[in-house]
Amino acid sequence: MGDNFDAVIIGGGACGLMCAVQAGYLEKRTLILEKNEKIGAKILISGGGRCNYTNLYASESNFISGNPHFSKSAFSQFTIEDTISFFEANGILGKEKTLGQLFPLSNNAKDIVRVFESLCADLDQQIICNADVKDVLKMEEGDFKISYSRAGKLKEIRVPKVVIATGGLPVQKMGATDFGLRVARQFGLKITDTAPALVPLTITGKDAEWYAQLSGNSIFSRVSNDRISFEENILFTHWGLSGPAILQISSYWRPGEHISIDLLPNDSITELIQTQKLINGRKSLSGLLSDLFTKKFADALAKFLPVEKNLASLSKEDIQKIDQYIHHFDVKPAGDKGYDKAEVMRGGVATDELSSKTLEAKKVPGLYFGGECVDVTGWLGGYNFQWAWSAGFVIAQNI
Repeated sequence: MGDNFDAVIIGGGACGLMCAVQAGYLEKRTLILEKNEKIGAKILISGGGRCNYTNLYASESNFISGNPHFSKSAFSQFTIEDTISFFEANGILGKEKTLGQLFPLSNNAKDIVRVFESLCADLDQQIICNADVKDVLKMEEGDFKISYSRAGKLKEIRVPKVVIATGGLPVQKMGATDFGLRVARQFGLKITDTAPALVPLTITGKDAEWYAQLSGNSIFSRVSNDRISFEENILFTHWGLSGPAILQISSYWRPGEHISIDLLPNDSITELIQTQKLINGRKSLSGLLSDLFTKKFADALAKFLPVEKNLASLSKEDIQKIDQYIHHFDVKPAGDKGYDKAEVMRGGVATDELSSKTLEAKKVPGLYFGGECVDVTGWLGGYNFQWAWSAGFVIAQNI
């Protein structure tokens, strides 16, 4: 086996599967080696099993990378419209949720995986699951020798091209490893420092109990640091903060930094107080806060604010303090929940090691990297899938 494969694709996730299918359209034969029992493990758990498979507004500006323009070429070669058309042609109609997020009409991630299973079979692209790749070696003749174990037996295959589409470090129970990074290092490629991204943040110390008592409370907020801001819900948890806005900011957060939360991004608490004072000055601050937030959260603000005072008796200093806490709530996270709770990995194979047009390693002809193991990390909401589809398409054109 192997004489008639144009390439071996290591990793049967979003990038690897799209690469195999697109290669099949070009009458190239590929072999996918997948470590798990089934392909598409992270596709199946994404979006709570519904799979937010792209975002209508995805562009290179929605990604973190050492080279913010690197993904532009891939997105121009395989666009959002191409993604939508690809899935529609295979029976997947999309529906937009919030902020451009596109989900299958069926709300079932299994339908996405079935598309690739069917197309790989139709296009004669072979898939071997439970295949644990041990080595990728470049031979003197120019081709690659890949060693992998399956069912207790060590097997070898030689091919002219290899695609590393093994994903990032989240989530171990889904089979995630550092394999792609190890292969890159083996061939002398630089790695941009990696860290969990799109991950909940933890609070410890004296404030931990205050956050824990609010577990389950969700508040629409603007979360920001000195680099970026996001407006979505935050979620209080037993160990700190989660929710879409927190996951988004986590990709831009570094240990030791503070983040600022505007708990009322579409209103001014000062103006609301002044207006309510004219209507009913005897109303307590607690009563006003209970109108704006859950009662539990309003009560919890008593730790910081004079909630027992009525609005008419609030001093200028009181109002300034209230404004500061409501619109500039300061948080210094202790850390994050790590790779097993992260949606994706930040960092990876350095973009200056790869051709942006082909995703081939500049130092190693015939070796390609795509998807999450590359230093291209998208926002929450289908962006990382779009990168995976586009990367898979680009590599398929060049293997």
